[in-house]
Amino acid sequence: METIKTLAPQNVWKHFDALTQIPRPSGHLDAVREFLLSFGKKLGLETFADTCGNVIIRKPATPGMEKRRGVILQGHMDMVPQKDNDTVHDFTKDPIRTVIDGEWVRADGTTLGADNGMGVAAIMAVLEDNTLSHGPIEALITADEETGMYGAFGLEPDTLKGKILLNLDSEEEGELYIGCAGGLDVTATLRYREQPTAETDVALRFELKGLRGGHSGLEISEGRANANKLMARFVSECIRRYDARLAQWEGGNMRNAIPREACAVMMFAPAEAHAFFEDKLAEEMLATWQNEYQGIEENITLSAGRDDNPSMMMPEDVQDAVVSALLACHDGELRRIASMPDTVETSSNLAIVRIGDGTASIKILARSSCDSMKAYLAESLCACFDLAEMEVETSGGYSGWQPDFQSPILATMRRSYREQFGTEPKVKVVHAGLECGILGAKMPGLDMVSFGPTLRSPHSPAERVHIPSVARFYDFLVATLAQVPED
Repeated sequence: METIKTLAPQNVWKHFDALTQIPRPSGHLDAVREFLLSFGKKLGLETFADTCGNVIIRKPATPGMEKRRGVILQGHMDMVPQKDNDTVHDFTKDPIRTVIDGEWVRADGTTLGADNGMGVAAIMAVLEDNTLSHGPIEALITADEETGMYGAFGLEPDTLKGKILLNLDSEEEGELYIGCAGGLDVTATLRYREQPTAETDVALRFELKGLRGGHSGLEISEGRANANKLMARFVSECIRRYDARLAQWEGGNMRNAIPREACAVMMFAPAEAHAFFEDKLAEEMLATWQNEYQGIEENITLSAGRDDNPSMMMPEDVQDAVVSALLACHDGELRRIASMPDTVETSSNLAIVRIGDGTASIKILARSSCDSMKAYLAESLCACFDLAEMEVETSGGYSGWQPDFQSPILATMRRSYREQFGTEPKVKVVHAGLECGILGAKMPGLDMVSFGPTLRSPHSPAERVHIPSVARFYDFLVATLAQVPED
């Protein structure tokens, strides 16, 4: 039976296979950290973890390459935990089940972890292979990138010595990224005194599923539906038509993943519950969304059914204010870069909504490659939830990575790519947040480029990696290391 360990190049795929066997969702990295530390030490290389849990491994230059500029190979060890609703999987305990599907590798009902496991596997292959030609190498494998880039933020500036940073966390082979968006988390919280539900009221549970979700930076421009936004429309309509009352809401679970599912529990008077089913509102809303997202979302479902009556619900005035704010807040693409009209400049993702037990909590990730637009977007989001009298705070802010089109390593890599593959690589700025912006601010003067194999739909169970692109990506990495200029 063919497994991913038999794919080419085997020295990369064997390491990726090993990573899939180690549970490594953000916040649960002890096992993968020990695995990486053991790997480096077994190779006899200087290996250590810093105070933030990043792993650093140093490999000396090969003979004759000692004067080349030091290169930092950088990736992150954590992965986004997302799964299909009917998939039984515990990301803190269970390995990822990989599937070879034609020219692609995917997982069985979960995220694959190719973001950024493929980059880490390539770093491991370079460290292990003593036949390669390269200058001094430092591997930097950061912790908790997906939940807030905490490893990059916590790295001490004098930890690394390299002058070139190759970030292996991009998702399109043949593209070289030299800039990225900055980000900012916006969190709105409200604590309220719940009201008791009436014994005669009917509780209905609504479940919205089947959305594509995906990466809130890379795929925000594709017009995919946001489960929290759709649920806000539905809940608002239930309030308007049937005077329903909101008791609970759960939608999304990752700040940088477009939410795929949301559920809400609402209270109806018996006659209004009957009218809801007579009117077939759920079917009506679903048909509307299927029409609006035709060609984008093919598997939307919205179910409605009786639920056990919760004892408490939101006060009417609080409910109306919070639902109105959810309807009003911006979600999705806001603006594109004027000089690069195919690249999103500014966007937001209504990522997580939690309502119940006397607390409403809303988390949004705002992105922009323009700091003033990021500040404007954050201010407008804060104003939106201020109007609902929610407590709003911003956190985790980081600036974008500004492109340097005169980068020496970029020139080397463009030449190398032409020589290897006979085509010109595309030089781009990516709307996703890369750690380059943070690391570049900590170590001024770093010459940086980000690249990687071709991935699709990271941060969702549809995540997959294109098998032929992995060989091209790794061959290009090896050739780049051999051509790094002298210091």
